[in-house]
Amino acid sequence: MTFSFFFTLLLSIFFTLLLHCNAFPTHYHFATHNYKDALTKSIIFFEGQRSGKLPSNQRMSWRKDSALYDGSTMHVDLVGGYYDAGDNVKFGFPMAFTTTMLSWSVIEFGGLMKNELQNAREAIRWGTDYLLKATAHPNTIYVQVGDATKDHACWERPEDMDTPRSVFKIDANNPGSEVAAETAAALAAASLVFRRSDPTYSKLLLRRAIRVFQFADKYRGAYSNVLKPIVCPFYCDYSGYQDELLWGAAWLHKATKNPMYLNYIQVNGKILGAAEFDNTFGWDNKHVGARILLSKEFLIQKVQSLHDYKGHADNFICSLIPGTSFSSAQYTPGGLLFKMSDSNMQYVTSTSFLLLTYAKYLTTSHMKVNCGGTTITPRMLRTIAKKQVDYLLGDNPLRMSYMVGYGPRYPRRIHHRGSSLPSIAVHPEKIQCSAGFSVMNSQSPNPNILVGAVVGGPDLHDRFPDERSDYEQSEPATYINAPLVGSLTYLAHSFGQL
Repeated sequence: MTFSFFFTLLLSIFFTLLLHCNAFPTHYHFATHNYKDALTKSIIFFEGQRSGKLPSNQRMSWRKDSALYDGSTMHVDLVGGYYDAGDNVKFGFPMAFTTTMLSWSVIEFGGLMKNELQNAREAIRWGTDYLLKATAHPNTIYVQVGDATKDHACWERPEDMDTPRSVFKIDANNPGSEVAAETAAALAAASLVFRRSDPTYSKLLLRRAIRVFQFADKYRGAYSNVLKPIVCPFYCDYSGYQDELLWGAAWLHKATKNPMYLNYIQVNGKILGAAEFDNTFGWDNKHVGARILLSKEFLIQKVQSLHDYKGHADNFICSLIPGTSFSSAQYTPGGLLFKMSDSNMQYVTSTSFLLLTYAKYLTTSHMKVNCGGTTITPRMLRTIAKKQVDYLLGDNPLRMSYMVGYGPRYPRRIHHRGSSLPSIAVHPEKIQCSAGFSVMNSQSPNPNILVGAVVGGPDLHDRFPDERSDYEQSEPATYINAPLVGSLTYLAHSFGQL
């Protein structure tokens, strides 16, 4: 018996046991979690992050209108969009990535969403309406509203905000290929979401995506260079802009079917880092997402020239499988994927989504993953993804749900200004810039429940202090939730909850 055969046998037994003790069914069985409830809440969360004039059907009712004059200092309309996390700044780079991932969630799993599909579309449209405003002028993108340093010096509700609403942009003389290409990806992905339900809007999004990508590619440079004091260290681009150009081209290829984008990917793929061994997928680094997305073109559309992307995607999958020779992922004792101490849960949700999406592609094409002689099936990928989502929802050493408002025990002191301070309805008087810090530094639970918010999560040893000042572990963010929407949809459907 060869070692590789013996190892494959052991791994197969391990996954079989895992499948039975923590069952991941392909049909309806008993589920330990209410994935449908978690899905509903994961989408409601985005209403709590809205900036601008709130609609009459706003469900997160403790939030009110805010930042109604954004852009006026530059004579542009930049009202709307999302606050990225627990502060009151609108950062274009993570907002665009959030919109891309919400769109991808709907593209892959929207057909299973039932009543939540319209809510997911509205969450996407709140992002794209803003991105259309930010890209209204050719070769210019307004990439940030608000001075983050001054904003962070205050602890105040968005409705009370009196910090400078400074506007920052990129253009031909001050390029920002990463934020431009990510914005193009978001607009292109969203165009697919609205293709049937609102064809006119879909065409507008796609036309803008084409123009914005052209700008990203023609005027190359990192926005972290030209706007360094403004965007760093908050959303500094550490991975370079090459990954976003590949990712943006992949989405435009998918949305337009124009051979020009396939040719662009074939010619530029290697230069843009298609084969690099970086296995972290989040708001900064898109290589892994591009590999999974492009692998579909080979697996299902049979585009032979993209054959290598199946191998690149497989390398990412193998990096996650404990015990294989390619394994590089770190897990907590409780079994949570651990990438970094700051907002680790974003990598858990993005990775889980990629696992379920790749499993879908592999199933459709009757393919598997080979990790150095060890065969990994789509079912195994779903098992890993489910285990990560279940940990997030409460199957962990602390029995703590890391989604606010889900389950009996969840974070009560999240790092979020609006959630932590009394609402306008309860306390109509203005709360001044520094007055809120007495609340921030207190141990009192947040009075406003930011339903569906997923926080940064536990540390490498499964510990979670639930302290408001601990932004690394206690702050929610839009890009943590966006890919989770897709995963929860798949799990809710698989367990007969949708």
